[in-house]
Amino acid sequence: MAERNRRTVRDLRRGNRARVLQRLYFDGPLSRQELGPATGLSSGSISNVVAELAAEGLVEEAGVVDSDGGRPRTLLRVAPGGGLLIGIDIGETRVRVELFDLSLTELARTERLLAQHGYDVDRIVGHVRSGVADVLRDAGADPHRLLGIGIGVPGIIERHAPDGVIGDVGSVVHGQTIDWSAVPFEQLLRDAVRVPPQVPFFIDNGAKTLGQAEMWFGGGRGAGASAIALIGSGVGACVNHGDLLDEDRSSQALEWGHSTVQLRGRRCRCGSIGCLEAYAGAEAMRERWHEAGGPLPADADDETALAALLAAAYPAAGGEPDPVAVAVLDETAECLGAALGDLTNLFLPERILLGGWAGLLIGPHLLPDIRRYAQEYALKHAAARTTIEMGRLGPDAVTVGAATLPLADFLARGGSRPSPAPGTGSGSPAPELRTPADAVRSRQRPRTASDAPG
Repeated sequence: MAERNRRTVRDLRRGNRARVLQRLYFDGPLSRQELGPATGLSSGSISNVVAELAAEGLVEEAGVVDSDGGRPRTLLRVAPGGGLLIGIDIGETRVRVELFDLSLTELARTERLLAQHGYDVDRIVGHVRSGVADVLRDAGADPHRLLGIGIGVPGIIERHAPDGVIGDVGSVVHGQTIDWSAVPFEQLLRDAVRVPPQVPFFIDNGAKTLGQAEMWFGGGRGAGASAIALIGSGVGACVNHGDLLDEDRSSQALEWGHSTVQLRGRRCRCGSIGCLEAYAGAEAMRERWHEAGGPLPADADDETALAALLAAAYPAAGGEPDPVAVAVLDETAECLGAALGDLTNLFLPERILLGGWAGLLIGPHLLPDIRRYAQEYALKHAAARTTIEMGRLGPDAVTVGAATLPLADFLARGGSRPSPAPGTGSGSPAPELRTPADAVRSRQRPRTASDAPG
């Protein structure tokens, strides 16, 4: 009974810390007086929790604001220097590795191109291993300050061994389009990446990490329900329901690129026919333009080909549009619109966002047509309550979203972290961390003191 009570008290304390940290992260900076109604905790509990978190270097003062006739109020925020996070995007064309502080300000980055060797598992693992080492070295960062490493990958993620028994293998990846079948990716990374053994790995679908980034910092923030489409060489999507701090909030990755948009249509790289990805993915757009006689070498990579396709369809002032390129892109817009109409009918999202490197390239040109086709294919009432917009976070949104995986776990645990590895101390010099004011301007951040209420 005593042990049960101790666990209950410990869980209550962790829950209180989590409430404070989450509110400060998403709504801060806030004063102690504001934290009370925001968290539902008493002033005494707020004082105790804040004192603990400040002593651990997780919360810091962020300025002072005047109050109505009373003493000035000190604002608090989550300390950017309270820990380090790594986000990794195993993309269609490259592996991107970024190191962040707690405010998700980028500290270092590196990339490895995949064009030559594709998705060979051993090479991907090698890219991750060297990329993690590079960003830690470039930032002068102590790896013992890492709170976790998040990785976004294509495919379906299974959280246990293929035989259904939970074991040491960790997350397993099934990526049919990249020829990964039950790859024990987490175990391979744990064996290869040189970080302290207590640093956790978090692996999820790349479209889902993109969606989480947009929900936290981009165009999805404030939406009760949203769908985020990732358009790269392939196509994926995720659907989110619930507010950021809603305990019932859910997020689901969808193999949307392999929904059927054309009966007896083009062969998709997954092996099926008529898939959305066979029409709207950058690889498919390159192939379709080449097959239609577009002036493009067959060995051009997807990024070069898509840029050339758009330049042909939308030439500089005075140029004549290439009708073949225009036709390819119009078919792409219709297929995307029809598939977005399906998402609208099935999930009734308030917002749909287009992201991914290819989505960001075609969106400014095709968005009006995509919206028009989506309205034609969706139910009128559902379409009337759904907006379709561009994602706001740019081409590194998957990497940012991957970093939110360990960050979300850290916040949910109330700022607790793995114990230092045996034989190591906590006296290593911390890297020089930038403040949120130095972050990428397009990325929404927790408020600064100047944003706080008076």
